Amino acid sequence: MNNTQNSWPDWQPRSIAIKRLRPRTFIHQCTDIEGLDNALTEGPAPIYLGFDATADSLHVGSLVPVMMMRNLQRAGHKPIILVGGGTSRIGDPSFRKDSRPMLSDADIQRNIDGIRKVFGKFLTFGDGPTDAVLVNNAEWLDELNYIDMLRDIGRHFSINRMIGFDNVKTRLENQQNLSFLEFNYMILQAYDFLELHRRFGCVAQLGGSDQWANIINGVDLVRKITGKTVFGLTTPLLTTATGAKMGKTADGAVWVNDDRLPAFDYWQFWRNCADEDVGRFLRIFTDLNLETIEDLEALRGSEINSAKKVLASHATALNHGMEAALKAERAAQDVFEGSATGNDLPVINIDLDDSRNGLSLADLLVLSGLSKTKSEGRRLIRGGGARLDGSVISDEKAVLGPDILFAGSSLRLSAGRKRHALIQVG
Repeated sequence: MNNTQNSWPDWQPRSIAIKRLRPRTFIHQCTDIEGLDNALTEGPAPIYLGFDATADSLHVGSLVPVMMMRNLQRAGHKPIILVGGGTSRIGDPSFRKDSRPMLSDADIQRNIDGIRKVFGKFLTFGDGPTDAVLVNNAEWLDELNYIDMLRDIGRHFSINRMIGFDNVKTRLENQQNLSFLEFNYMILQAYDFLELHRRFGCVAQLGGSDQWANIINGVDLVRKITGKTVFGLTTPLLTTATGAKMGKTADGAVWVNDDRLPAFDYWQFWRNCADEDVGRFLRIFTDLNLETIEDLEALRGSEINSAKKVLASHATALNHGMEAALKAERAAQDVFEGSATGNDLPVINIDLDDSRNGLSLADLLVLSGLSKTKSEGRRLIRGGGARLDGSVISDEKAVLGPDILFAGSSLRLSAGRKRHALIQVG
C-alpha cells in the first residue's frame, strides 16, 4: 500500500485511533498504515513526538501534530513528548537554506521551559498506561561515546541514500552549505527513536511532513538493530487558503504561549481565518464532533462568521482556558459590534508622570505592541491604519497630551481593523 493517505480511498481501518484521525485530515504519510492500524488495536501504544528547543514557544502550525497526539491519547494510547536538549545544539537542517544559529545551553534550557508549558494544556500527564511523559534526549545523547556511535549506529546509514533525501538534495543542488554537524542530525534523531523504543516500547513517531526523511531513518534503524517493526506517521504541511504557511502572518508567528501572544489576539487569529479554512481548522484544532463541524462548515454568506467564532472560542479555550476564551469573545464583541471600550482587551498601563509631557502616537503603538518600531508606527499612521477610540489619526507626529492622557483615562488604540489594545493612565 502506498504511504500517502490519498492512496487509501477504499481501505477501512480497524483501530479507534485511525478511525478518529483519518476524517479529521491529520494523516499525510505512513510507513505502513495497515501495520500501524493493527498495532493500535493491541492496547495502549507508546507513540512519540519530538520538538527541538529553537524558540521559547510553539506557534499554531506546530500544534497540528500536538492535536494529532491529543486524539491518539483520547483513543487510548500513550504520548511520549521528546524535547531536544541534545539535538538543539546542532539544529535540524530540514528544508532550510542555511544553518540554524547555534544556541547556548542557557538558551536551550530557557526554550525548553517555555515550550513544555504548552503540552500540559493539550495532553494529560501522569503515571498511568495512557498518561503522557516528557523526556529530554540530552539524557542519552550527552553520554554517547563517539567511537561507539560510529561503530554501532553509523554503520547502518548509507551516505548515498542520505544525500538522496529531498531536504539534503535541495541544499546541495543549490550549492548551499550543509555542515558535517547538520548532516549528523538525522542520525541522532534516528537514534532517539531507537532509544525510546528500548526504554518505553515506543512503536511510532509522529511529525510534520518535513520530517519524513528523518522518521524513515529512525524506522529503519530500529528494524536493523532490534529486528522489530515500528512506524512513522506525518501530518500534512498545513497552509491557509491564501497559501501562507500555517502559524505565520504578516505580523510574524502566531505564538501559543500567552507571554508571546495575548488570548485576545489568539482568538482574533482564528476568527479572521478565510471562509475556506473553517472546516479544516475545526477538524484539526478543536474537539468538536464531526457532525457539528459539518453543520458549521455548511453555513454560507455572513452566517459563516458564526462558525468562525465557534472555531476561535474552542481553539482559544484549549490553549488559554475557557475563561480567557469567553473574555476574548466579549472583548471582540465590544470592539466590533458595540460601542464599549472592550475591557477584556490587552491592557497597557501608562504611568501618569510619563504622560505629563505628552506621548507620541507612534510611541504608544510601540508600547502596546501594535507596531515593532516607531518608524513602522509612523507608516501605519500615514496610511490611515491607526485609530484612537475608533477615530483615524493620520498625523504621524501626533502627540497625546494631558488633556487626553489624564489620570483614570482609558483609550482604545487600534492598528488596522483587527488589532487593538486598551491604554490606561494611572
